[in-house]
Amino acid sequence: MSTPQEDTQQLSLLSAFHYALGSITGLFACFPLIHVALGIAMLIGVVVTGAPPAAGLVALPFIIMGGTFCILGWTMAVCLLVAARNLQRRRHHGFCFAVACVACAFIPLGTALGVFTIIVLNRDSVKALFAAPPPIAPS
Repeated sequence: MSTPQEDTQQLSLLSAFHYALGSITGLFACFPLIHVALGIAMLIGVVVTGAPPAAGLVALPFIIMGGTFCILGWTMAVCLLVAARNLQRRRHHGFCFAVACVACAFIPLGTALGVFTIIVLNRDSVKALFAAPPPIAPS
């Protein structure tokens, strides 16, 4: 059985690690922009050189898939950052739990963070912290 002080400390640590993983995820989600740039360069080359239109079809998957992976990565990064903020404030338990489950797909860091977050969020004492009204900040 853990004390409320230990639960608070563990939630603060999980929040910091969610901020770190969200930042790393956002950075790595920029890498597919290279494919988008290559696809655009291929399209420009097709237009400039007058290559057959079929050559332009090769560029479209680069642009579409690269853009899709960027957007998905940035979305996950934002979700991790929002979950970090919610863990810090002890709000939206279900959202934090869902993000922890999805983070498990990001091997190895996300898996470790997701599993530890799921373990902590499943404790009754932590659920009680999330159910309590938010503390009033001193003026």
